Amino acid sequence: MTTLEFRTIPEAHLDRALDLTYLVFLLSPDEERRKLHRDMLLGAERIGAYDGDDLVGMLAARPLLLSVPGGELPCAGVTFVSVAPTHRRRGVLRGMMDELGNRCRDNGQPLAALWAAEAVIYGRFGFGAATHCHGVEIDSLRPLNLRIEPADLPVRLVDPADAPGLLGPLHAANRARRAGRVARDDDWWRTRTLPATEEDAPELSAPRVVTLGAPGTPPAGYAVYRTGDGSNVPGAPDGIVAVSELEADTPGAAAALWRYLASIDLTARVRAWGRPLDDPLLHFAADRDQVLVSREFPALWLRVLDVTAALEARAWAAPCDLVLEITDPRAPGGTGRHRLAAGPDGATVTRTDDTPDLTFDVRELSACYLGGTELRHLARAGLVTEHTPGAVARLDAALRTEFLPHTTDEF
Repeated sequence: MTTLEFRTIPEAHLDRALDLTYLVFLLSPDEERRKLHRDMLLGAERIGAYDGDDLVGMLAARPLLLSVPGGELPCAGVTFVSVAPTHRRRGVLRGMMDELGNRCRDNGQPLAALWAAEAVIYGRFGFGAATHCHGVEIDSLRPLNLRIEPADLPVRLVDPADAPGLLGPLHAANRARRAGRVARDDDWWRTRTLPATEEDAPELSAPRVVTLGAPGTPPAGYAVYRTGDGSNVPGAPDGIVAVSELEADTPGAAAALWRYLASIDLTARVRAWGRPLDDPLLHFAADRDQVLVSREFPALWLRVLDVTAALEARAWAAPCDLVLEITDPRAPGGTGRHRLAAGPDGATVTRTDDTPDLTFDVRELSACYLGGTELRHLARAGLVTEHTPGAVARLDAALRTEFLPHTTDEF
C-alpha cells in the first residue's frame, strides 16, 4: 500500500474531482450542471486524498456565515465528500476530516456543517444533528380549513430574478430569529434557492415566487414553490405544489400563504419537504387529517471545532455556571474541562481542572449548540453523564431558544 497524501486540489484537477464525485454518487449531470458544480468548487476550500498521482478522495468546504443564537459565526460548509470505491476503509475520509479540522482552525472557523447522505458516517467525526425538519403534505382537493384568520393582504407572483432584493430583508430578519441559517448573497439566491431546475426533481416546473403585500411595500411573507403532474388519474385534478421555502412575519401572513398554495387550480397536494418542527401550520390547521406530517429527519449536521469561541459567541437564555468535560479525540488537545459561566449578558469559557458537573462527547455539544436538541434527552439515552444533580436542567435552560433552529439551505 502506498501512503496517502492530503493536499489542496489545484484548479487543474477540478475535472478529475468532479468525475470522482459523479462516480461515487452515481451521477451523470449535463454540462450546465457540471459548470455549476465547477464554479462551486472554485469558491471552496478543496481537500484531496492522493494515492501517488491518483485522486482517490475529496471534500470541499464552502465559507459560510451561519446564524447561531444571538449572532452568527464563520462556518465551513462541507460538501462533495467522495471516496473512490477502490479506496474504501483505508482511512481516506478520516484523513480528509482531520485535515479539514486543521484548516478550519487556521481559517478562524469554529464550526463546520454538512448535509449527510448517510447519517451513520459523520457522528464518529464529532458531527451531531443540530436541526431537524418535518415533511408536510396537505390535501388540497378541498379548501384548507384554518383556526385563525389569514392576513388580508394581496398575494402577488413576482419574477424570481427580483427575489434577492425583494425577499432578502425578510429572510435576513427570520434568519436572525432562527439559528442554523446561511447568509445569502445574490449568487446563493440564484443558484441554490431559485435554480431554473431542481436537481433532485427535474420534472417540476421552474420556481414560482409569491409574496404577500402591496407593490412597493416590504412583503409580510413569501413562498417559493414549483408545480408538477401527479398520478395522472383521468378526470381528477392531480397536480403537486412542491414548496421549498415559506417565510412569514406573523401567523396570519403564514396562514394566507398556505391557503393560497392549497388553492392552486388542478392540484391535489401541497408538499413541503422541510419545515421547522415548531411550524405554526401544525397548530392553526383546523383538520390535522388534512395537514399530515409525512416524515421527520435530521437536516443540518454541525461540528463544534473551537469550544471556547463557539460557546462565547452565542446568546444564553438563563444563567449557568458549570464545568463541562468534553471529549474530542479528533481535535489536538480537544478533550478537556471547560468552565462555562454564561447568562443573558454573555459568556466566558475557561479551561479548568475542577471536578466536572457534566461529561459528554463533542458530538453531543454539536447537536445541542443551536438549541435544537435538549441535553436531557441525550442524558436519558446514556450519552451525557450528570455528576452534579440538576446540571442537565441548568444547561438546557441556558441553551433554550425562542424558535427552534431550522434550515433548508443545502450546499
